Amino acid sequence: MSSTETLIPFIKEKRKTDEPPITIIVDSRECSSAPKIVKGLTELGVNIKTETLEKGDYIVSDECAIERKTVNDFVYTLTRRYLFEQIFRLKEAYPKSLLLIEGYMPMIYKFSKIQPAAVWGAMFNLAKNGVPMINTSSQKETIDFLYVAARQEQLIEKRAATVHAFKNYDTLSEAQMYFIASLPNVGREKATAILQSYQTPLNAFINVDDWGKIVKGLGPVITNKVKAVLTTPYKEEQQSNQPEPK
Repeated sequence: MSSTETLIPFIKEKRKTDEPPITIIVDSRECSSAPKIVKGLTELGVNIKTETLEKGDYIVSDECAIERKTVNDFVYTLTRRYLFEQIFRLKEAYPKSLLLIEGYMPMIYKFSKIQPAAVWGAMFNLAKNGVPMINTSSQKETIDFLYVAARQEQLIEKRAATVHAFKNYDTLSEAQMYFIASLPNVGREKATAILQSYQTPLNAFINVDDWGKIVKGLGPVITNKVKAVLTTPYKEEQQSNQPEPK
C-alpha cells in the first residue's frame, strides 16, 4: 500500500447493490461444525460453495485460505503436534494463508494439560515463519472478518476464490523423496537414486560434492546449484512478474 492510499476501501461494511457477488469456498466439515458462520455469510450476500477441502476451512481467493480454530481447538492441536504441518502445507498452496483463532484467548490459562507458555511459543513460531494470526472473540466477528477479507481479495485485488491441489506425501519415504526432488534440476528419478545411495537426506547433503560420482546425470552444474540453495543465507526478494513454474 502506498502512502497516498487509505484504509477506507477496506473497511466499508455495506455492499453496494451494483457490486459483483463475493464467493467463499467452505470446507464441507466446517459447514457442519459452524453452520452459524455459513448462515451469517449467506445473509451478507456471500455466495457459498461447499467442497471437501484437503487443507483449510475457507478459501477467499487464489492466494488466501483461512484455517479457523476455536481457542480450545488451537490448544488441542498443540498436544497432537500436527498444527505446524497443517498450516505450512496450506501456505505452500496459498501464500497469503492465515490462522483465525476464535474465542477468548485468556482461556489458555485455565487448561491443565498444556502450559500457557507453550501456546504463546507456538504463536510466536507461526508468526516468525510468516503465518499471520487473527483473533476474533465470537462467530459474529469471524463472519465480519471473513466477509471483509473476501471482499478485499475479490473486489479490490481482483482475485477469484480457487481450490488448489496439494502435493501429497503420505509416507515418510515419500516426504524425503519430495524434499530432495524439489532441489534445482534434481527431480523425482534422481532424488530416488540419491536416497538409495545415501539413505537419508542429511547424509546426502553432507556428501553433496560426491553426487556426480554416485548418481548418473548429477554433474557439477547441478550440485553447485544445490549447494547454493543449501548454503546461501536467506534474503527475501521482491516478487517478480514472471509466472511461477508448474
